[in-house]
Amino acid sequence: MPSRPLRVAQAGNDATRLREFAGYAFAAPALLAQALTHRSAGSPHNERLEFLGDALVNQFVAEALYLHWPKADEGALTRARAELVRESALAGLARELKLGEHLVLGPGEMKTGGHRRDSILADALEALVAAIHLDSGFEACRAVVLPWFAPLIEALPPPNKVGKDAKTRLQEWLQARQRALPAYALVEEGGDDHARIFRASCTLAEPAVHTEGEGSSRRAAEQQAAEAALRIIEA
Repeated sequence: MPSRPLRVAQAGNDATRLREFAGYAFAAPALLAQALTHRSAGSPHNERLEFLGDALVNQFVAEALYLHWPKADEGALTRARAELVRESALAGLARELKLGEHLVLGPGEMKTGGHRRDSILADALEALVAAIHLDSGFEACRAVVLPWFAPLIEALPPPNKVGKDAKTRLQEWLQARQRALPAYALVEEGGDDHARIFRASCTLAEPAVHTEGEGSSRRAAEQQAAEAALRIIEA
């Protein structure tokens, strides 16, 4: 995962002043500004870029998986790609890159914490990919984006286990070792009725692990917490 943060040409976090993201310097900073602008903030916004970025991300990930698993069949590759490009996975990458801190949102989305919502973060990440592609072309875009996914690809379970959700994989890991099943709890719930945000915890007795996750539903939050627990116990 790239460690370099978003850099700003001038003081402040105004998206119109951003010039560089994760080490990539934009020749046309307006593309970056558009990628970071949600439709609630007016035009030009990032919906069209999101459309293009979705196709690019799918292609980059498909190629990476094809090379990573030379003996995997089409079904395993398809399931793995779905895991990597799902909304929560892309939102997780966006959080790692601190993308939410620089989103431009309308007053309503600002009030309801839109910069933390999976759907908005995932869309913005795809829009960002498209902006890089339009700024410098396919090969340069792939060179920037593939390293974002590399840790996720390395962390995938074997091809025959891909597609099982995190809670199922965590349960199977514990049962195979005759250990107690995890306990999930709702930690926090907030936001408006149309944009609820949930935070849930996952607690293991052996090994002693406690993690939390966030999502647009309690189930999604529990899945994120389970995924975090899996990363710890499988490390």
